[in-house]
Amino acid sequence: MAAEADGLLKRVLVPLLLPEKCYDQFFVQWDLLHIPCLKILISKGLGLGIVAGSLLVKLPQVLKILGAKSAEGLSLQSVMLELVALTGTMVYSIVNNFPFSSWGEALFLMLQTITICFLVLHYRGQTVTGVAFLAGYALVLLILLSPLTPLAVITILQASNMPSVVVGKLLQAATNYRNGHTGQLSAVTVFLLFGGSLARIFTSIQETGDPLMAGTFVVSSLCNGLIAAQLLFYWNVKAPRRKKEE
Repeated sequence: MAAEADGLLKRVLVPLLLPEKCYDQFFVQWDLLHIPCLKILISKGLGLGIVAGSLLVKLPQVLKILGAKSAEGLSLQSVMLELVALTGTMVYSIVNNFPFSSWGEALFLMLQTITICFLVLHYRGQTVTGVAFLAGYALVLLILLSPLTPLAVITILQASNMPSVVVGKLLQAATNYRNGHTGQLSAVTVFLLFGGSLARIFTSIQETGDPLMAGTFVVSSLCNGLIAAQLLFYWNVKAPRRKKEE
């Protein structure tokens, strides 16, 4: 029975959370304080937690827009630049065969972000433009993931993430400042993005060793922190109700 239990535990943990050598280190040699393996375990656990959490990160934002039937307070340019950054991270990671736990949330956040892009356009009365945008984005994504796109182009796209993130978040911050409120921005989404980007600094260093990925998340954390600070500052300020047309 003990052997069966050990075999089941090993199948669950290896390689999802631990390489086999670390499993042996923990559960054969009972060296539970082995620092390199602890780093791997923490990184994998954080990474998978971020990926799982990303399934719902922007759902509160989507629901808030749908509930209000308005995207007031959201900067379309900011959302699109965030989409560019997420696309760059996802494509760069796939092409470089990074572990899914190190980038998987980019896939789910991309799907939610493109939904927000469409909703913003839809509630601005530009539904046809929104549908065209979805079709165009799908085509661009297929081209980026195809052998037709050189690796150098993918690397440049990932390198452009830093300015995209900075400009995108500054546009949203400027919109908040100009309006004097955060409109339909979801507090849950903002704080989850901030916490996730902070955790990704550690996991990207641990799992990919790629300074470009780690640097992107450092910049992302600073920018997400700015929006989170604004949300707290404008916490009790409500967006003015629009007068209904008679």
